[in-house]
Amino acid sequence: MDTGTPRSAPVAPPGTERPRRYRPQLRYELIGCGLHGHELLGTDAAALRDEDDLFARDADGLRWYRCLRCDSWVALSPPSQPAVRYPPGRQDVVLPLRGRPLRDRYVLRLIAVDRALHFLVLAALAVALFLFADNKVTLNGDFTRIVKDLQGGLGGPVNNSNHGIVHDLQDLFAVSTGNLYLVGAAAAAYAALEGVEAVGLWLGRRWAEYLTFLATAVFVPYEIYELAKSISVLKVLTLVINLAIVIYLVSAKRLFGVRGGGAAERAEREADIGWAAIERATPRSAGHAAAAPPTATSPPWGPAASPDAHSPG
Repeated sequence: MDTGTPRSAPVAPPGTERPRRYRPQLRYELIGCGLHGHELLGTDAAALRDEDDLFARDADGLRWYRCLRCDSWVALSPPSQPAVRYPPGRQDVVLPLRGRPLRDRYVLRLIAVDRALHFLVLAALAVALFLFADNKVTLNGDFTRIVKDLQGGLGGPVNNSNHGIVHDLQDLFAVSTGNLYLVGAAAAAYAALEGVEAVGLWLGRRWAEYLTFLATAVFVPYEIYELAKSISVLKVLTLVINLAIVIYLVSAKRLFGVRGGGAAERAEREADIGWAAIERATPRSAGHAAAAPPTATSPPWGPAASPDAHSPG
């Protein structure tokens, strides 16, 4: 009997949706299982209970295990020397991330790697500046002697233009030691900021998303100004990457109250994690009737269902 209660839309397991034309569907669950293997539960259990059929089912001497990340079913033999009587209860299981939370983890960690590279470059620059400032007098003397030797060997000035590495080094030696220390300190501070961003983003902290947005957005006008003066592949690539990071953080992570803000982001996250999300993606036999046990030649989701037939939530 139809009670008129609205039913939520079926949830397709990863990899079963037909991608839109020119818009391939990137399934992070499949990437995760490709990198780390399937997340199977109860592989060391002697027996299964009725409540375990969400992730493990017996069939004709085989046991089918469902990956809790990507929803793939894997057929294995029951354990010959089981370690426990039954699989752990649901309350004792830490489920792997799925859906948008898993996507966000990969994207944020990709940004974290970018920030880690910035940290390494800036830290190396700061160290080089401090070392140069400490040894400026000695290095300046060596530089002057090398230039004079080159001029004597070539019979004339090595460089008369306002460009080139010799001119750049001359300008560098003209900078006061105090200013070199200031520039080194600024590079070290910025390196520390990038390092904090990298760690926070890798751990998925909300404050790191705000910090990364501010630290990235503040340099976008300067990058546009530099492009207006001269165009290079590196400048264009840097601007594109930073704009993509800013747009992603504001739109997908809903910073500053955009698209419902943190509350909407948390609600979206909760919808894609936990046992409820797995149950929504669980295929059932027609009419939700109790299906006959699967056989070795038929998957454990029942004779009337297929991997892309799903129950309403």
